[in-house]
Amino acid sequence: MKKLFILLMLCSFAVFADPININQADTEAISKALTGVGPKKAEAIVQYRKEHGDFKTLKDLENVSGIGAKTAQQNEKNIVFGEGAAAPAVKSDKSEKAEKPEEPKKAK
Repeated sequence: MKKLFILLMLCSFAVFADPININQADTEAISKALTGVGPKKAEAIVQYRKEHGDFKTLKDLENVSGIGAKTAQQNEKNIVFGEGAAAPAVKSDKSEKAEKPEEPKKAK
C-alpha cells in the first residue's frame, strides 16, 4: 500500500509539470518532459534544432526523424517555443472553415 501511494505521488508531479521550451531544453529535459520521447528521440530533436534553427510550430517538430503528428499532438500542451509562449497549434482546413464568420447579407 505504501509503495502504491509513493508511485501515485510521483506520477502526479508529471501531470502538473511546467511546459518545456523546446528551443532551449537539453536532451535529458526533453526526454523527461515529453510523452513518447526517450533519450534517442530527444537527441534527434536537439540535433535537428542545431542544424535547422529554432522550432516555431508543432509542424516543425514533426520534421524530426521519429517524431510524428501523434507524438507532437500528445505533447502540445507541454511545449513552448519562446519565452512563455504556448505551442501554436497548426490549424487544419476543417477548423479554419468552422471558425470563419458568416458575412452579413446586403439589404436590397
